[in-house]
Amino acid sequence: MKMQTSTLFKFLLGTGFVMTAGLVGCTSSNQATDSNPSQSSTPVRADVPNPVVPTYSGIKIDGSSTVYPVSEVAAKEYRKEKGDKAGAIDVKFSGTSSGFKKFCAGEIDINNASRPILKEEIEACGKTGVRFYELPIAFDALTLVVNPQNTWAKDITVAELKKIWEPAAQGKITNWNQVRASYPNQPLKLYGAGKESGTFNYFNEVTTGKPNESRTDYTASENDNELVAGVLKDPNALGYFGLSYYEAQQNELKALAVDYGQGRGAVLPSREAVEKAQYRPFSRPLFIYVNITAAQRKPELQAFVTYYLDNAKRFVTQLGYIPLPDEGYRLTNLHFYQGKVGTVFDGVPQPDLTISELLRKQAVF
Repeated sequence: MKMQTSTLFKFLLGTGFVMTAGLVGCTSSNQATDSNPSQSSTPVRADVPNPVVPTYSGIKIDGSSTVYPVSEVAAKEYRKEKGDKAGAIDVKFSGTSSGFKKFCAGEIDINNASRPILKEEIEACGKTGVRFYELPIAFDALTLVVNPQNTWAKDITVAELKKIWEPAAQGKITNWNQVRASYPNQPLKLYGAGKESGTFNYFNEVTTGKPNESRTDYTASENDNELVAGVLKDPNALGYFGLSYYEAQQNELKALAVDYGQGRGAVLPSREAVEKAQYRPFSRPLFIYVNITAAQRKPELQAFVTYYLDNAKRFVTQLGYIPLPDEGYRLTNLHFYQGKVGTVFDGVPQPDLTISELLRKQAVF
């Protein structure tokens, strides 16, 4: 089945017509002939007659603390440009996972996400009839950091990160010399994402192989600024969070180069390294997910998302994130206007994704 065209989509918005949930499973002609399941939209249940729809006025955004600064700037600039016509835009953060719970319950219009939607979240949205647009807006480099007083650690391997963070390490890997014999016998203090964070799922997928499995005896927070503050105060700290949060404090923090273990050597996080697919496996796309029925019923939401996507490259660059190529933003805009509903990630985190791989997924959506 062909997806809606831009003209028809705008007409539907104007008339208040709501497409049936069955459209979620529809694919473009490209998808129908593509045999790679990771390059097709994942359908949401089509047997929910009355989808949950946000009933409040204005726009509510929640989810990832990593994506939060981008959405906050978008809202601020939109208010500045539109004045009273912008309406109320409420931007908060509670973590990607927590945001998806609210999103699938119809409590928010947009979920900021630092990872793709997971299978259980697709199922939750399916049960309530919440259909969504998956809109990539930027790339990020998850960054491993230590306190500047740490004079011994300059790089770290993925194998060492697994040794540190796997559940079996709890209460056992507690000193730096247990990570690498050349390191001093000093306490190892860990700072990382809370379990409601998409960064938590992504980091665990890379290090332990299971998105929900990690040791728990560490300082956890869905607020990246709290993690930054913790590492800044603790000479024995090792933490992880998004590149933009590191760059905002790079004169006071020390980033570790990551060795992927395939003979490439250790690579420091940077925009250039992500663009050249050299910073692996910790480069990742960032998204906003938009409730399709809310967009159909709220012209103000459709207008805001249009503004957001049209200016996303400027916003993410301003904030220190890694922008998509122009083709990436063109495809994201096209998918929104054509009503491309669903996900191209099959409900799994898919770490180590490169920008070119994301573009290929977008191209066949």
